[in-house]
Amino acid sequence: MTSSEHFDPRDAAVIQNPFPALARLREHEPLHYSEAMAGWVITRYEDVRNSMRDSRYSANRLRPFFAHMDPTRRERLAALEKNLSLWAVFNDPPDHGRVRNLMNKAFTTSALAHMEGRIAEMVESLVDELAAQDGEVDFIRAFAYPLPAMVIAEILGVPREDVAHLKRWSDELASFVLTSRLSPDRYGRADAAIREMHDYFGQMAQRLRRHPDGGIVARMVAAEEKGDFLSEDELVAACVLLLFAGHETTTQLFGNGLYALLRWPEQMQRLRDGLHDRGQVENAVEEILRWDGPGLAGVRVLNEDVDLHGQRVPAGSRIFQFVAAANRDPAVFADPDRFDIARDPNPHLTFGYGIHFCLGAPLARMEARIAWPILLNKLRDIELVETPQFSDSMIVRGLEGLRVRCRPA
Repeated sequence: MTSSEHFDPRDAAVIQNPFPALARLREHEPLHYSEAMAGWVITRYEDVRNSMRDSRYSANRLRPFFAHMDPTRRERLAALEKNLSLWAVFNDPPDHGRVRNLMNKAFTTSALAHMEGRIAEMVESLVDELAAQDGEVDFIRAFAYPLPAMVIAEILGVPREDVAHLKRWSDELASFVLTSRLSPDRYGRADAAIREMHDYFGQMAQRLRRHPDGGIVARMVAAEEKGDFLSEDELVAACVLLLFAGHETTTQLFGNGLYALLRWPEQMQRLRDGLHDRGQVENAVEEILRWDGPGLAGVRVLNEDVDLHGQRVPAGSRIFQFVAAANRDPAVFADPDRFDIARDPNPHLTFGYGIHFCLGAPLARMEARIAWPILLNKLRDIELVETPQFSDSMIVRGLEGLRVRCRPA
């Protein structure tokens, strides 16, 4: 197949703004083979959503990745392979369903409900600290990263003094899981981080087996279905997944969200005027997730041949599901490039679709629904100091920093 389009996600302009290139693919070549990515790119809403619920598109992309690795190198990364291979997001049924069901018994909306007050306290504290700083501040460092990190740490029962360790481990893991295009030696660093995380959460699990405290990890330890429990390795892997997924994308939700509001000041004012309206705040959160949310693309591997747009894609091929393109498909969203906080309905795919729908979506939405009113009520005249740069991940879309100037209300 001769391609009429060229899509290179390593291009600096594409990293900064992928939407024009993705729009061209969506319109002219909805199934595109990217030499740079060594895989197929799909960009239309219907194709991306269908692939998320089609069993031919396997989430089990790590086992073939490690299987093709040099044996010596694979042995050095044994801890990384073992832990990540147990993540529910990298498994298909029946393994996926078994682990997901046991995690669901602990990580429920009702189990998180008691966190609303604590999240509000954390937001108030961080915003007060942010407002007290004189001059410019990096919003990512001051708010967007620490809030979700503190929340997930408390949910997992991690002391606040250990949050710095969690950040370091998570950053090292992100360079591998989120497919950084530029990070050198990301495999070795991710493996070392996984080993430290395994020791940390393994000791926590053993302690909670003896002295359960009613928290999320203790609930996962006790989770049972028809006599089945999570093994020690599965429990540790679940903790690592919740830690990693519980703050990584939520950080981008806040960072990308504030950047979007700063670029659309009339929408910022509209949100400020309606902060008393929970429905409007929730709509704004959904539009932030759609318009330039934390999800850039998902990855699947075909376990059998698939015919799509007149092309047979062979089994074993990698498929990049560009959620960012699907979320701006004009076949589904009217005026899709417009940022509109009142958009409703808003069936974006940022949290996925089907059996792999994000387990942490209710928590991310809760954090955002609580945080935006407090943040925008306490801060006024938020100004962008410089144009921020986006990170080079092919999976998550997020800012490396967001320097702003603001004053307390």
